Amino acid sequence: MARAKKYYRCQECGYESPNWMGRCSSCGNWNTFIEYYRDKSSSRKGGSSLSTGDRTAGDRAAGDGSQPLTKITDNEQERIISGITEFDRVLGGGLVNGSLVLLGGAPGIGKSTLILQVAFLFGQQNKKVLYIAGEESRHQLALRAERIGAYHDNIFILSTTSYQSAAGEIMENDFDIVIVDSIQTIYDEEVDSSPGSLVQVREVTQAFLRLSKGTGIPVILIGHVTKKGQLAGPRIMEHMVDTVLYLEGDSSNNYRLLKASKNRFGSIAEVGVFSMEGSGLMEISNPSNLFLREKPAGSSGSVVVPVSEGSRIILVEAQVLVTSGTYGASRRITSGIDRGRANLLLAVLEKHLGLNLADRDIHFNIVGGLKVSEPALDLALAAATISSYFDLPLDSELAVCGEVGLSGEIRSIPGMKSRIKEVVRMGFSSLIFPRANYSQEFADFKLDLKPVKKIDGLERQLKKLTDRPTK
Repeated sequence: MARAKKYYRCQECGYESPNWMGRCSSCGNWNTFIEYYRDKSSSRKGGSSLSTGDRTAGDRAAGDGSQPLTKITDNEQERIISGITEFDRVLGGGLVNGSLVLLGGAPGIGKSTLILQVAFLFGQQNKKVLYIAGEESRHQLALRAERIGAYHDNIFILSTTSYQSAAGEIMENDFDIVIVDSIQTIYDEEVDSSPGSLVQVREVTQAFLRLSKGTGIPVILIGHVTKKGQLAGPRIMEHMVDTVLYLEGDSSNNYRLLKASKNRFGSIAEVGVFSMEGSGLMEISNPSNLFLREKPAGSSGSVVVPVSEGSRIILVEAQVLVTSGTYGASRRITSGIDRGRANLLLAVLEKHLGLNLADRDIHFNIVGGLKVSEPALDLALAAATISSYFDLPLDSELAVCGEVGLSGEIRSIPGMKSRIKEVVRMGFSSLIFPRANYSQEFADFKLDLKPVKKIDGLERQLKKLTDRPTK
């Protein structure tokens, strides 16, 4: 009989070592190593074998062994449509059978509320939904469901923190969707570690992955986030799941943004917009109107820009405040944009327009809590900076978009026709955009087009388009 091999494993990160260590060299925690024994006869030489639960039901039906890619014909994944358009859009068109989805967000942002609303709509489609509650009691969930109107006979609540108990319930019943709230509270009884530890989170996520792929049941995991806004737990957890969603928002307003940082079944560029109300999260079908409804008229440093978010164009307000640096060294504060990109734009404006910005405090902000990273925002930020620097109120019906190069040139951006359509639809009268994007077909739009080629051309256009008095 083969002799068992002794090893030591860190209970926080899962790092294995042949010798005991006081401090883990992987995660840096102290006194986390526990002694284990591994039976050599239980594993094959060259690596461990995967259980049949690691393969989907379709794979097992097709037989063991490899297959030519061209022989795999069942590549059309069936999707379950929830009925919440913003949620389905971010998923890529709906929830895919056998997929594992991870939803993260700050405490109180609305993760559980959104998923309970999704469960209710699935229940209305005669889908049996199992809600595994690891943080709340059945009565707490019932109170929330009553408040948001999400009561349904097809929603089943299981209050447990044991994976074995949850898996047994799933295998004994014919559920269509499984929701786990939250993954940090569920523990595997066979793993010697406390619930919420890195080892437990990794092992339980792997177990739910095997379950979803083996049964074809889509599983939605709700996860906590750290102070930096990242999902708590080992990074490998995000690699294991099929889709990673983030629900973001600002505590000072009711806007909530649903984004995907990973999606094996769709684009990660889509964004869902919601509003937190007393009856739950309400989807916003016209985000442009939401982000612009409080835009001040006749103020300097404020410009509207059409930005691309996946398959849609959204008009957002970009604000810049330029003030004298009276508190020592000048500061650059950004909200919703990359700070490095903002500093680059300021350097271009100093170099090519001669603006004295070195001793100024400059604040950048995208209204509504939206984070914008596309280059089309450059020209709007430059316009808002010039407007605030000269205290020049711009036309309230002006929109600006374009990419700014280091030589002061205005570069073309994609999707210009779609941006113009949205600007016209929202009732704006003029648009400053890159000359390289100009096309003769744009003349058919009822819009005063102002194409510019260099950054100095932007300054001239802005001084012509000061805010006109309202009638």
